[in-house]
Amino acid sequence: MIEPRTLSWFSCGAASAVATKLFPLAMPVYCETGAEHPDNARFLSDCEAWFGRSVTRLRSDQYADTWDVWEKRKYLAGISGAPCTVELKVAPRLAFQRPTDIHVFGYTADGPDVNRANRLRANYPELRIETPLIDRGLTKAACLDMIARAGIKVPPLYALGFQNNNCLPCVKATSPAYWAMVRQHFPDQFSRMAKLSRNLDVRLCRLGDVRSFIDEIPADQATTNPIQPSCDFLCHLAEQDLQAAE
Repeated sequence: MIEPRTLSWFSCGAASAVATKLFPLAMPVYCETGAEHPDNARFLSDCEAWFGRSVTRLRSDQYADTWDVWEKRKYLAGISGAPCTVELKVAPRLAFQRPTDIHVFGYTADGPDVNRANRLRANYPELRIETPLIDRGLTKAACLDMIARAGIKVPPLYALGFQNNNCLPCVKATSPAYWAMVRQHFPDQFSRMAKLSRNLDVRLCRLGDVRSFIDEIPADQATTNPIQPSCDFLCHLAEQDLQAAE
């Protein structure tokens, strides 16, 4: 009989890092997309030292990065989701995982993440899923604080105002504030996506109730505020768990 593995799906984000740390016997697994911020390599290395374990890297054997998926598939995103997620994250994960595996996900106690975790369990009842951050009431802000208190520099996208340390850019984002931030901080990526979305006739954002091209976003479009680290007694309890596990 094959012994079940515990896999912690590390994304180079603060939340998945804390979730991985809270499962000291889990195997950290990272799906590389080829479209991450360059600082992710540094953050991953720092987290490996913090975990005391190496991170297993998975990668598509068909596509080089997100742009390769979009350009070859001629599809960005729609009702059924984004092909980059399927090809670069889901497919490598399905090829790697076993039916007996236990899966640790870094969903936080923030409302939207709780809803995502609930949908995951409902849609994939066959998976054995652990959500240690939700169980401990840890929010995204709390995870950022815990990463900083561990002496690890948080990924720069958070300080710039992005809510997640996702690929650049993320075609699942519909907020004009998100695309305004991409335009401000990563103008080359924005211009490339504006051209590709026009070529494919895909309106990625919503201006009011109207689906619009990202190059139609007003020049004075407001952006979001950075997530402010916030630590409370729940962080303290979680850190005690970390110390007990070491």
